Amino acid sequence: MYIKSIPADFKPIERHDGIFQEKVHDFFRAKVCGRLQKPVICPQCKAVFDHGRWRWGEAPVVSVQQVCPACYRISKNYPAGFVTLAGSKFLAKRDEIMHLVEKHEQQERLEHPLQRIMLVEPRIDSVLVTTTDILLARGIGEAMHQAYQGKLEYHYHSAENLLRVRWRY
Repeated sequence: MYIKSIPADFKPIERHDGIFQEKVHDFFRAKVCGRLQKPVICPQCKAVFDHGRWRWGEAPVVSVQQVCPACYRISKNYPAGFVTLAGSKFLAKRDEIMHLVEKHEQQERLEHPLQRIMLVEPRIDSVLVTTTDILLARGIGEAMHQAYQGKLEYHYHSAENLLRVRWRY
């Protein structure tokens, strides 16, 4: 059997399926979590960091209190995701669509404590939703597109680990 060797100048193909690979780790996660060794509980939201991930649940008896990355982002007012919802049909169904946004966030937050909506800012012709995580911002955009179609755009800024999602309906 002949096995072809991989050339030295081989570069993997970039993804074009809408899934964003973090090229730089999230500064806020690195700053807040560092290399946590002991179980940690967030004094603000009561999320628990144990075995390498944040989760909801009971904290181990011996645990350290430290603010989680989501609460830290909220306190510093530094979102990771910006979702703009706009369009004439959106304005006509604003309440219904915003209910879907809130429902999507609640479902994600049950499994992923760091995925939260920071602020919902109504504007004259749109609504801006800021999130603590780029995955939640992307998920909100995809949920809107799946439910109502419309036009969905992503703009990922890798240097700042920031995602801007724009959905027009």
